Amino acid sequence: MFTMRDFLGLFVGAAVTAACFVLLLPPAQCPWGVLPAEQELGLGNATTQAADLSTNKLDKAQAATVADEDKLEGLLRAAVMADNKTVIMTFTNKAWTAPGSLQDLFLESFRVGDGTAPLLNHLIIIAVDANAYEACQRAHPLCYHLHDSAAAYTAEQVYMAKGYLEMMWRRNRFQVRVLKLGYSFVFTDMDIIWLRNPLLRVPFGADLAMSCDAYRNGAHRPYDLDRKAANSGFIYVRASDRMLEFYESWYAARVKYPGTNEQYVFDREKYVLPGRHGLLVQFVDTAYLSGFCELSKDFNKVCTVHANCLVGLKDKLEKLTEVLADWKQFRTNTTGQLTG
Repeated sequence: MFTMRDFLGLFVGAAVTAACFVLLLPPAQCPWGVLPAEQELGLGNATTQAADLSTNKLDKAQAATVADEDKLEGLLRAAVMADNKTVIMTFTNKAWTAPGSLQDLFLESFRVGDGTAPLLNHLIIIAVDANAYEACQRAHPLCYHLHDSAAAYTAEQVYMAKGYLEMMWRRNRFQVRVLKLGYSFVFTDMDIIWLRNPLLRVPFGADLAMSCDAYRNGAHRPYDLDRKAANSGFIYVRASDRMLEFYESWYAARVKYPGTNEQYVFDREKYVLPGRHGLLVQFVDTAYLSGFCELSKDFNKVCTVHANCLVGLKDKLEKLTEVLADWKQFRTNTTGQLTG
């Protein structure tokens, strides 16, 4: 028979065992999703830290954007022509800035041209990759690195290939940034050599003047946009609110012509869009803004020569080098005649 003392001992032992079991169990979740104070505090700290981190990243991105815009505006102020608030711009990449490549030839043409050397003070070279930016800085004082490039365009871009089209529309968007800052500009491809000041051939009163591959019927109908194939390798743009609206319409119109570049879209919309925005658009005679599509050999008139209608960097370099050599010889002969 169990005594009362034995019964009490058994009861106490069971109670101790149960207490130990309960202590070993993990903490139960609080009802209704309410967390203990220390857990709630920890979660709150984590949320706050994540929010702070996100805010810091956003602040840094905004600060970088502001700094980049300030740098661009600083370059524009340094390059601007005082009399008409105009700058000259060109785009380049690693392939075009390699030693002995187009950048060297392009800059040399300004130095040996007729009255073009001072224009270098107004030229900004926009590099779309880090290598091109470094090469630019070694050759020219006014360089801008386009950091917002969505892809690397270091290699030569094949005409009308995906990378080429992206780069063409990207420079169109960059031109909008310049317009928003209130600057007019001349944009020139780097495969254009400058022999005389082409601004002297921009039609007076034009809001936008562009080179063309062919200037048919131009002598009799210079204001007619028909039969003149647009080439945006050289374009003069006068800054205004109407011009900004035109550029937005130009960019939006690309959806009507998928897989095409900006000059193709311009050529298809050259009547409608300028008329809608009240702009005077003209093409410049190929006698002055020449190119291999319709080459002018009259060095008494020609201002620029574009390596259009040529395929590949090698061919462009060879042909432009020949033209520049002929120009130097022409200048030597002309100087000799004037001083002889």
